[in-house]
Amino acid sequence: MPDADSPLLLRAARRQPTPVTPVWLMRQAGRYLPEYRAMRERHSFLDLCRNAEAAAEVTLQPVRRFPLDAAILFADILLILEPLGVGLEFARGEGPVIHRPVRGEADVARLKPIDVASSVGFVFETVRVVRRALPAKVALIGFAGAPFTVASYVVEGGASRDYLHTKRLMYEAPGSWHRLLEILAEATATYLNGQIDAGAQAVQLFDSWIGTLAPDDYRTYVLPHTRTVIRALRPGVPVIHFGTGTATLLPLMREAGGDVIGLDWRVPLDAGWSAVGHDVGVQGNLDPAALLARPAVFRERVKAILARAGGRPGHIFNLGHGVHQQTPVEHVQALVEMVHELSAR
Repeated sequence: MPDADSPLLLRAARRQPTPVTPVWLMRQAGRYLPEYRAMRERHSFLDLCRNAEAAAEVTLQPVRRFPLDAAILFADILLILEPLGVGLEFARGEGPVIHRPVRGEADVARLKPIDVASSVGFVFETVRVVRRALPAKVALIGFAGAPFTVASYVVEGGASRDYLHTKRLMYEAPGSWHRLLEILAEATATYLNGQIDAGAQAVQLFDSWIGTLAPDDYRTYVLPHTRTVIRALRPGVPVIHFGTGTATLLPLMREAGGDVIGLDWRVPLDAGWSAVGHDVGVQGNLDPAALLARPAVFRERVKAILARAGGRPGHIFNLGHGVHQQTPVEHVQALVEMVHELSAR
């Protein structure tokens, strides 16, 4: 039965009716906010992540500014890699760098299981701090990187355009590839369950770079490991499964699991929902670049997305990926307000 007292996002994730479509934004706590930039002047990115009070403050900043229906934990998908000994660094202006990438069978063989509790306990404390501070109507979303996306950083040594090292390892040494993803999948499930136990009410699995794969490769090299993560999570907690460039992968992502499938902006929302099936929810899917235009311009796009959802229970409004740094703060305010206004039932 629907719980009228639970946050709108949780009701939508369970495909229950809601009076308005809930909305939150990927990267809603980030560099477009002046208060976040002020904190970054005092703290490095890793210091922010490791300091539970500071990370909680960043998590709460957008919720204090905008009438969002969810907060998403401030952390990073690569934090669980530190105990692997791959030399993780967040270089200013460069993003994450892996100084000792895993490129071959011998590299994989040296990897040890990740002790999640001792390596990222600060994340669980952040969840507890945020939950104490959040209004009851605002859901807290925990998150982790999916095994493929995290593995791509480990193998490439950082961000990539073509993922050539990753695909070479997959194709040439499939046994080592699967071993690497097994290590990551086990750690990721433990990590997400730790967030849930600390108070996260839903979790999102980010497979941000999965769109680089063909469907057959996804089925062979990725799907079993993503499914392992999702099946290991605490029952009853909604799981949002997100990727970009996934138009050809959506049925397989649904097969891997998730209560809600995230859709990027490259697929019409109604077509994406049909591809995954109407017995799961969907999230998305405004192009983040649209927020650089005037509100009167992106209002029409918001209307179109809501029309494609057709009022069907199970839609969570979001962007197709994260908020761009150049986005005007007042445009985010306008977006959140217009989603609630235009979707009122």
